[in-house]
Amino acid sequence: MLPELFKRTFSSSRFRRLRDFVLAEQAVLLAIGISAALVFAFLEIADEVSEGETHEIDIAILEMFRVPGDPDQMLGSFWFQEAVRDITALGSFSVLTLVVSSVVIYLLLTRRVAAASFVAGAVISGALLSDLLKEFFDRPRPEFSAVAGELSASFPSGHSMISAVTYLTLGALLARLSERRREKVFFYGVAIVLTALVGSSRVLLGVHYPSDVIGGWALGAAWAFAATALATMLRRRGMV
Repeated sequence: MLPELFKRTFSSSRFRRLRDFVLAEQAVLLAIGISAALVFAFLEIADEVSEGETHEIDIAILEMFRVPGDPDQMLGSFWFQEAVRDITALGSFSVLTLVVSSVVIYLLLTRRVAAASFVAGAVISGALLSDLLKEFFDRPRPEFSAVAGELSASFPSGHSMISAVTYLTLGALLARLSERRREKVFFYGVAIVLTALVGSSRVLLGVHYPSDVIGGWALGAAWAFAATALATMLRRRGMV
């Protein structure tokens, strides 16, 4: 009885359509699953931050990179401190705007209008979400900082989140345009390294708590994975 039931179920046209859909959309479903997991991770971090449960470990980690007795001063030689400031600029509004604008202009010149619109939309919407979340959580910045003029709220880290959205989205775009596997791995690798460096620099400079950066990474990566999944679905329909 049961074997016959299973046979009828698995041979039904509805099941075959479901199976074919899953096989055809494996990459999309994987990206959506990863995005959902990262959103869940962000919500868990946000809950811990809101309840103040990350404060002690945040402070402990920040103090590891400060001069003992002078918490306003970052550890490391002059060249190292300058390098950290240069790296953090890779996640700044000005640099990311320049990078995204250059890519969008290139896509427009090559008549990929839909792709250009998609890249711009993904990054701009991610930046707007970051600003909204900062206002919602309104977490004060760390009391010591190696960079003056940091006025926005602390959680999530805007540099970390928007660099994740930008570099991971562009990495996925370049990987899609590449034929060789090693090139795809290279583009994804560069995107991940840039995102990691920008976020880490925010902690080294003392302008963000580690939980700000991890939260920014999680949500930024989730946004990039969701954008990639959407782009894949639209591309298969000839829309991007």
